[in-house]
Amino acid sequence: MDFTIQNTLIPVHHGYETVDVQIRDRRIAAISPGLEAAGTIVDGRNKLLLPGFVNAHTHSSEMWQRGIIPPVPLELWLAELYDFVPLDPEQIYLSALGTGVETLLSGGTSVVDHLVLIPGQEMETIAATVRAYREIGIRAFVGPLIQDESLSAGIPSGANQHNHEPYVRSTQETLALLQDAVRTFHCPEEGIHLLPAPTGIQLCSDALFAGCIELSDRHNLCRHTHLLETRAQQMLAQEKYGCSGVEHLKRIGFLGSRTSLAHCVWLNDADIGFLAETRSTVVHNPLSNLRLGSGIAPILKYRQAGVNLAFGCDGAASNDSQDLLEAIKMGTILHNVTDSDYHHWITPRQAVEIAALGGATGLGMADQLGSLTVGKQADLVLYDLTNLSLLPRTDPIGLLILGRPIQAVDSIWVRGERIASDGKVTTIDLDQLRRNLFDRSQWTANRQSATVNHLEARYRSVMNLPTQKISF
Repeated sequence: MDFTIQNTLIPVHHGYETVDVQIRDRRIAAISPGLEAAGTIVDGRNKLLLPGFVNAHTHSSEMWQRGIIPPVPLELWLAELYDFVPLDPEQIYLSALGTGVETLLSGGTSVVDHLVLIPGQEMETIAATVRAYREIGIRAFVGPLIQDESLSAGIPSGANQHNHEPYVRSTQETLALLQDAVRTFHCPEEGIHLLPAPTGIQLCSDALFAGCIELSDRHNLCRHTHLLETRAQQMLAQEKYGCSGVEHLKRIGFLGSRTSLAHCVWLNDADIGFLAETRSTVVHNPLSNLRLGSGIAPILKYRQAGVNLAFGCDGAASNDSQDLLEAIKMGTILHNVTDSDYHHWITPRQAVEIAALGGATGLGMADQLGSLTVGKQADLVLYDLTNLSLLPRTDPIGLLILGRPIQAVDSIWVRGERIASDGKVTTIDLDQLRRNLFDRSQWTANRQSATVNHLEARYRSVMNLPTQKISF
């Protein structure tokens, strides 16, 4: 179906213009005042049209644990997360629906889901997630989260040697699984992309990374991983490789223009140079970095070095939401305290460019998405500027990024299809989704994780923390 969005506000170099925007054959066909109406007419008066943002890193299945994991660092947080991971593909389906809806209603038209797999039901997990994203209509990049080392291997050894239990799958079995997933589910023409997505250097062998590189190159796929999220991971990289994790990934050929890297908190200047040189993308997840005490990523240094940036919510149990506008706001203003030269600070318009074009660039789709450009695919979001949270009338983008927009999205197009109007996603039954999420969960507090209890003393010793047990 074709559309003409009439009299909508769009940003231009020196301010804003009121124009008509035509969508034809799933693409932006024209942008100009006074276009002849064609297709379905959409009233854009007092509304702001922007390219859709990219939620460039999340884990949809974590929705079932949001709000319950206590304030602990990533290594212990992961232990609790995995102790209570959902084991029913129907739960995976519902949490992907929830993640997609929340992303859409906060301005995101694409989501990168670093998907935690149910052991023994890996293909069913991916199938459930893909089904959810297809039903909603969001553009989805699904990266099955793979590893070939056990969770305890992700904590530095310090002065001691530790024997780790073997992982549930061998490296070759994991790579075969990933190949099957790509063959079965990768369908870009329908908005579903598969990504080789090893969890990170802390839990993956070089052989696993090499297999992901080969698969990525053979099928022209983007690739994705966590990188140096915590100080413990920085220490572990030195133990394993005798160099930084960034340098090691460069040596083995994982970095590149089709590679996106979540977090990148603990990098030095040489590492930043490697990212710029290889044209790799950093996905900034400011809320989870703060929630888990991981640190503040040197985003302003990345910008000055020319490193491409994108924003992510991260998983809904380390954030604990999928409000992309909230993540963008935090990622915009957090770094003002890291550099006293305010000329380096991120402006609202720059934040929009990072969220849209930066995200598209990291997925190898900058020529197709990320800006209001004739010929690009119509992934668009229309914001209602009469919404109370976007009043009074000042700078619309400033209000959107620096304010606290609530239910400000009016309409959404993905791949030229209108999947939300009047502030509601129209492709699924949201009331039924709410009932299902409610009925399949229960109020919970003070649960105990056996794995956290097992790993905590070692973690505190390696990180030179007092040895007394934490109480919650």
